[in-house]
Formats: sequence, C-alpha cells, structure tokens
Amino acid sequence: MSNIPAASIGENWKNIDTPALVVDLDNLEHNLTTMADYAKQQNVRLRPHSKSHKCPAIAHQQIALGAVGVCCQKVSEAEVMVNHGILDVLVSNQVVGRTKLDRLAALALQAKVMVCVDDLSNIQEMNEAAKSFNATINVLVEVNVGSGRCGVLPQEPVLALAEAIMLCENLNFSGLQAYHGVAQHIRSYEGRRRAILQATHQVEQTINLLSMHDIECDVVGGGGTGTYIFEATSGIYNELQVGSYVFMDHDYALNLDDQGQQINDFKQSLFIKTSVLSKPEVDRCVLDAGLKAYSTDSGLPVVYNIENAEVLGAADEHTNIRFDSSLPVPRLGDSVTLLPSHCDPTVNLHDWLIGIRSSQVQAIWPIAARGALL
Repeated sequence: MSNIPAASIGENWKNIDTPALVVDLDNLEHNLTTMADYAKQQNVRLRPHSKSHKCPAIAHQQIALGAVGVCCQKVSEAEVMVNHGILDVLVSNQVVGRTKLDRLAALALQAKVMVCVDDLSNIQEMNEAAKSFNATINVLVEVNVGSGRCGVLPQEPVLALAEAIMLCENLNFSGLQAYHGVAQHIRSYEGRRRAILQATHQVEQTINLLSMHDIECDVVGGGGTGTYIFEATSGIYNELQVGSYVFMDHDYALNLDDQGQQINDFKQSLFIKTSVLSKPEVDRCVLDAGLKAYSTDSGLPVVYNIENAEVLGAADEHTNIRFDSSLPVPRLGDSVTLLPSHCDPTVNLHDWLIGIRSSQVQAIWPIAARGALL
C-alpha cells in the first residue's frame, strides 16, 4: 500500500495529484441516506456489501445510518472489517478449506459471523473448525435463484443442507442467501422485475417447505443496487445486500426505470481524476491513467462533463481520448475526470479514497481491504 495519498486535507481539487480515486462526499452521503431511509420505510434490514468500497470508514457511516452489519466476499475482507470495529459480518460466499475455515472460526470469537454454504462436506468441515475454536458460526444456505453461479436448487436440496446444519453442534442455521446477480444489469425495469419475481417465488416455496419441517429462517438475504426495490417490497426478503449504490458507475447508469428513463435514485459519486500528459494531435490527448487505475470488465470508462469526448482505448498507464476540436480541448497538464464503468474492481486498484466537498479535500480514507483475496 502506498503511504503517500494524492492530496492533503484542505487542498483544492485542482491540486490533487493524478491519477487519484475521488469521491464526491455530498453525492456519497445522498446515496447512503437514500438507501438507509428506503430500507427503514420498507421494514427490511440493510446489510450493505463492503466489496464495493473496501473501506471501513464508509462501513461505519452505513452502520450509523442503521445498517445491521456488512457483507464481505472473502474471509480476509471480513477480518479487515472486524479489525476496524464492524462486529456483524456476512461472508456472502462459500469458504472452503481448513485454513480459511479456521480463520473464519477465530473471527467468530470476535464478532457475529455468517457465511454461505451449498455443500454437505463443507458444512461438516466448517463444524469441525468451529468446534476446535469453541466458536459458533451462523450459516445461510445459498439458493441458486437464476444466476447459475453458487448455490443449490430451491426446495428439497436446501432442506437437506438446512437439516445437516441443524445437526452440527457449532453451527447455527440462520436462513437463506438468495442473491440474483445476473438480474442487476438487466436494462429494462420490467425485465429486472420479472427476474426477481421468479426468484421470490422459488424462495417462498423453499421457506414454506422448511417451515413444514419446523425450520425457520431469520435471514432471507439478497437484493442488489439494480433490483433492491423488488426484493424490499416482496414480503419474502428481509435483508438487502446492496453494494454499488454508494458510488454508482457508468454501467449501472444504463439501467432504466419504469418510465424507460435512466435510473436516478442514486448519484455518481466515484471518479478518477487524471491529467493530460501528452497531446500528440490537435483533437487527441493521452491521460496519465490506464488499466492500472480502472477496471474495464464492463467496458471503458467515459469522460465526465466534457461534451463529445470519446475514449478510444487504454493501455497499462495511458488512456487515449478524442475530443471535438470545434470545442475547447484540454491542454497539457489539464485535468480530465473519468467515470469508471464498474466501481467494485476499480476501487480495488487504489490505496486511497480522496473525499471532496465544494472542490476541497475534506477526507482521505485508506481502502483497507484492497487486495483482500484470501
């Protein structure tokens, strides 16, 4: 991790060194408050996903606004959050192998820990690890509701695992994980609604089957930034695991609302400040940030607030931009702001978040869980 942030508290935006990952604090706070208020209105728990920001300072703001805890995707991510005082974490993923399970069990002695399972042998090994630490691990059975990633099929396969968990002395069956990741980026409102309606039906059938066997679900978790409205109003889901809402990104901005317009519930708050380091043509500039500063899995970034600017391509440390030469074109050393296409992996490329308000640096937060892959 770099010990040198790109700015100092009190500096003007113009003086932030580049490339830098910058957060508009007003927009961030709008997003945090909007989601927290919505969850309260719908009487569902909010457990935001920390993989979007990997930043304990933001996690604490979410907790202060009413979140019950956070989601993490890896044990190492959960360890960072717990070590920074977040004492209720869900590893919304499978944890396999005795080394990682021992770490998970040790963490359960410091905080409330939940984890997802979809395999009987994993359940048995997890119980052995928890027993060796005299710990209790809370467990959700992950249900494949359409994403085709992890999880068992609804109903009987879930029942079999839930019954196995309940036989384990050091595990506590806590409910279901039913996140539909693929649905988050279905562009049409109706398409997303139908996908979650189908998922909700499968989850409801599963809950009913468990109830027939006197097994209750404290947690029915899911919901992402693209679909949270549908889960929150379903009457079935009771815990939202939204993540990207804190920052948004260009890809989420392509989703449409029920009027066919781009969704505007949340504001873009995450940007990459760059500088022009070369101007080889009158209408083309090269920026000092490239693939090591942003993710391209959802496409190239876009230029923010400059009309008719086109990102031509990216290399490790460079981004090529074509400008409309009939309009003012940035000069050598000028700042150009990029909007990333996918916030989560972009954040993981940086050490610091530089928070600005009214063009002034007001916060510098370490991205403490950067690179937490184990």
